[in-house]
Amino acid sequence: MSSFPRPAMLDVTSLRRVRPWGGDLVDIAIDGGRIAAITPAANDPIGIREFDGRGLLALPGLVNAHAHVDKSWWGLPWQSYGGEGSTEGRIRHEREQREALGIPSVERSAFVLRELVRQGTTAIRTHVDVDNGVGLRGIEAVEEAAAAYGGALDVQIVAFPQDGVLRRPGVLELLREAAGRDSVTGIGGLDPASIDRDPVRQIDALTALAAETGVDLDIHLHDAAELGAFQIELLIERTQRLGLGGRVNIAHGFAVAQLDPARRRDLLAAMGEAGVSMTTVAPLGRPQLPLAELDAAGVRLGLGTDGIRDLWSPFGTGDTLGIAWQYARAGGLVRDEELLRVVDLATRAGAWAVGREVHDLVEGARADIVLVDAENPMDALVRQPERALVIAGGRALHVA
Repeated sequence: MSSFPRPAMLDVTSLRRVRPWGGDLVDIAIDGGRIAAITPAANDPIGIREFDGRGLLALPGLVNAHAHVDKSWWGLPWQSYGGEGSTEGRIRHEREQREALGIPSVERSAFVLRELVRQGTTAIRTHVDVDNGVGLRGIEAVEEAAAAYGGALDVQIVAFPQDGVLRRPGVLELLREAAGRDSVTGIGGLDPASIDRDPVRQIDALTALAAETGVDLDIHLHDAAELGAFQIELLIERTQRLGLGGRVNIAHGFAVAQLDPARRRDLLAAMGEAGVSMTTVAPLGRPQLPLAELDAAGVRLGLGTDGIRDLWSPFGTGDTLGIAWQYARAGGLVRDEELLRVVDLATRAGAWAVGREVHDLVEGARADIVLVDAENPMDALVRQPERALVIAGGRALHVA
């Protein structure tokens, strides 16, 4: 077995005196990793394996809908940014440097998972590189790092062809092999036009593979404006033709925010009808995906941290609530209902990204609960308080 930071876990039977979503004080009973009952707070003494919430705000565990837990240098000395800034330049720099830093490895992935948990994340959809250099080693490393949590932390893997699909012979076969693993719930893709230079062939190959294997398709799409919109239209058509509704996601999708309003409205309507979702990491310096328009069109949205402290960028803390703050601030969202909706995206409304119908503080739901010292969800979003307690699958994984 590899040597890496292993999580400390404690089974929890009850969470006492907490305020779900800022409401009245309640006690939450936990059994078998799920919320068994929610009752008005009692005044009797705190028992063994019970936590006193002391009136703190309780939220569902954060859902990180777009991570790269295999790529970070977290846990190593500071690594200076190098290489060219373009997508192609970042891919090349990473390929040149990753082996010397032990990327991918169980150790590197374990450090990232620990940081995500410390920030309140209890469920993760992570892209993991699959290419001719690393094969499936990255997936194996993430599987081992996640297994240390004994199922408490929900880690779902998207096999991600970071270096292209068509331009690297053998990658499509690697994706097919990866799709057969229990931990792999999806396959990915990257900029069919600007990376593989053949959007029709890449999208045809990936959608056909998703239909064949039964996994989701989660594709990175950075291409701008009409070039990006054209590729989204290809994905919509294939999604409908192959019956992939609810199983295709577009990550980043910068083009959507760059189209004129009428063109964007029509594109989003088509995405909503086809069941194509989106995820964003709320990148600074770019127009944000328009939340009200996505909601109106029925396009599901998830929030994610992307890579953190990796060979692409030294930035990132692993805090999905921090990404929610960034999305709201950059998008000019200030009203209570808007702020609450953004917290919703980072928690219960992100359930779709990890294959859950319910992810909330309700009886029968998985006991994924985060406590913070805040008046209400809007206050928690704006102030970003420390996560006081993180429970995943009924186990305490972090106590401040």
